[in-house]
Amino acid sequence: MQSIDLSNMRVIDLSQNWDMHTPGFATYEGPTIKWIKRVAFDKVGGQHIASTLHVGTHLDAPLHFITNGQDIGSIPLDKLVGPGVVVDLEALGVGDYDIYTSAHFEAWERKVGQRIQPGDIVVVHTGYHKYYPSNWYGESQPDETRYFIKHPGPTREFVSWVLERKISWFAIDAGSMDHPMNTVIRKVRPDLAAKCAQKLGKPLEEIWPEEDLQLMHYDMFPHGVFHVENAGGMIDEVLDQRVWIGCFPWKFNGGEAAFCRLVAFVGNQD
Repeated sequence: MQSIDLSNMRVIDLSQNWDMHTPGFATYEGPTIKWIKRVAFDKVGGQHIASTLHVGTHLDAPLHFITNGQDIGSIPLDKLVGPGVVVDLEALGVGDYDIYTSAHFEAWERKVGQRIQPGDIVVVHTGYHKYYPSNWYGESQPDETRYFIKHPGPTREFVSWVLERKISWFAIDAGSMDHPMNTVIRKVRPDLAAKCAQKLGKPLEEIWPEEDLQLMHYDMFPHGVFHVENAGGMIDEVLDQRVWIGCFPWKFNGGEAAFCRLVAFVGNQD
């Protein structure tokens, strides 16, 4: 593993807040939090939480979609920490319901004058973190519907490009690496699915046929290309930069996903 000198680095938090109000993904329950001990009566405070794992900034392991796939505890740290880039798709005009493609990422490479390298971690900035209900830093326009249901996403073309480029893994400042209309959301919100199809000019079944369902999960995870969802935090401070990325879940043996802290290590400018 390539070494990194942290003595000359700033640590930028790319994680969102997590609390009792943080919403889970569609059909997933959010957290409940209660005090089971109080300082006044027990001389110590203690809390109990219950939650599904797809809440807030979290890491999906291959086990999430693959029986006997790699679990959270089996992912080595030298996979979770490494060099990467923060790709600003928002600045390229990608917005509600849009499809992003390899052409967007190659346009970004030309714009910033650098190439996404094999083994890079790629953080995708759509700008939708600002709509997250628990956004804690910078511009905030809470809109749960827009955040989870209207963010952009890819088609199969992008999967082929990712594998060719040998990208290590992704993080995204939205509810899923897949387009929301290539998830269960298409069935959960048929009214908005119709609006998406109208904007894209094709039936959604043509854009994402059944065999392409959640392809950023089903087609990427067997290759070890997993992702962090609901990134955000101070992400706007590292747009278009090459940085070191670290994802730190707890060592959850048998875990199909885990809450995590996502950070960027950035060299000081002084």
